[in-house]
Amino acid sequence: MIRICPTVEEEQALRAAGYRAIAGLDEAGRGCLAGPVVAAAVILPDAVIDAPDMLDGVADSKMLSPAQRADLFERITSLAVAWAVGATPAHIIDSHGILPATRLAMQVALLRLPRPADVLLIDAVTLDCWPLPQRALIKGDARCLSIAAASIIAKVTRDRLMDALDTRWPQYGFASHKGYGTAQHQQALRRYGPTPHHRRTFRPLCDWLATDAADEGLADGTSRRSLL
Repeated sequence: MIRICPTVEEEQALRAAGYRAIAGLDEAGRGCLAGPVVAAAVILPDAVIDAPDMLDGVADSKMLSPAQRADLFERITSLAVAWAVGATPAHIIDSHGILPATRLAMQVALLRLPRPADVLLIDAVTLDCWPLPQRALIKGDARCLSIAAASIIAKVTRDRLMDALDTRWPQYGFASHKGYGTAQHQQALRRYGPTPHHRRTFRPLCDWLATDAADEGLADGTSRRSLL
């Protein structure tokens, strides 16, 4: 697969317009069956915007190996003016929906930045209630260096969280699939049921839970209608 190298065209245009603290934002884990959605915000220095080869190799995190991401994580965080992460857990995802939960994680990351941003570059999402100028870029993690850097920070952070969950629930294989709906993960779910970190509103888990509840009710002599 051909890797597209992100550019600093967006950052340069914003800097020419007078902005100095340009934050790139991206998330990891929106499509998982388990674990939080994690967002990262990163402000790159002028030196990197002037010489993006300083972060040569940075790209959409999905295009990189775990070893590449780990190396780039260290390089990005050592060069960044500021960076931070935010995470929204499964029960908030279930109660509010994945898009609001993603926006919440992004806002937490912004609040945690040691230096406030004055403009935002975001992968596909807008933060309508956030009082800063912003640009939502489709496939921003492949097009924009700041967003690509944020995608790597978010992905590495989330993978480490899932590795930690694996030590608590090793039977689910979180360290290998990171919460995505692999055959191994779905087989473990059917055998052991969900943990508190599973997203019960995500398919196929919500369908299984509904079927199991209906079957239990029918076994108790209760009609399916009474369960609704």
